[in-house]
Amino acid sequence: MALDLVDYDVKAREAVQAFWRNRNAARQRQIESGNVDQGERAGVTAGKNMDGFIALIRDLIYANGLSQAEIHQKKTVLTLPGFFRPTKLWDLIVMYKGELVAAIELKSQVGPSFGNNFNNRTEEAIGTAHDFWTAYREGAFGDQPRPFVGWLILVEDAPGSRSEVYCASPHFPVFREFENASYLKRYDILCRKLVKEQLYTTASVIISPREAVNSGDYTQISDMTNIRAFVSSLAGHIATTAARLG
Repeated sequence: MALDLVDYDVKAREAVQAFWRNRNAARQRQIESGNVDQGERAGVTAGKNMDGFIALIRDLIYANGLSQAEIHQKKTVLTLPGFFRPTKLWDLIVMYKGELVAAIELKSQVGPSFGNNFNNRTEEAIGTAHDFWTAYREGAFGDQPRPFVGWLILVEDAPGSRSEVYCASPHFPVFREFENASYLKRYDILCRKLVKEQLYTTASVIISPREAVNSGDYTQISDMTNIRAFVSSLAGHIATTAARLG
């Protein structure tokens, strides 16, 4: 049976629009209340910005054979055991017949501060995956096949994310792919390496300008890290799980 990608491009555009709308609405609410966070935090601290992508993922799961899956979104049921720490809070967890089908992280980054945030996102992604797979190896989730583990980030398309960035490494040279690479390129490199090192089943980066609040426009960097790769991999995993568990 062919995979159903549920018109993912249309839904991704709707998710992008919702992302920028929710950020703008959160900032406006804080302005009206007189309690405004510093810098860009006003658009971040309200949460729910990536809910449009959760809706896309939910549609994929239902369309590819797991209409009875438990798709957890509430904070109280989003923790999984870790190995180096007691638990980790995920953005989305999918369970079916007592088996962990998928665990997904949905992140975003907007300007103007791309440097520190990129480093934080990188360290978090690597640490989360290493902790998860060590816990899996040690039987934290029972005796089951490897679940789908996904990482998706929406990054603002802006001069600060597109400009070349100099790498300072006085003792040893950096890997060539990082030389003068913009933060957008660095995210693409990160996603590629996360998948090649089998830390994530799929890792994707979506690029969108703030003006996309009206259009939902987004672009992508490479075939390996685009949204189609993400939804195709997830749909395939869901279909396989459905066939296996019935």
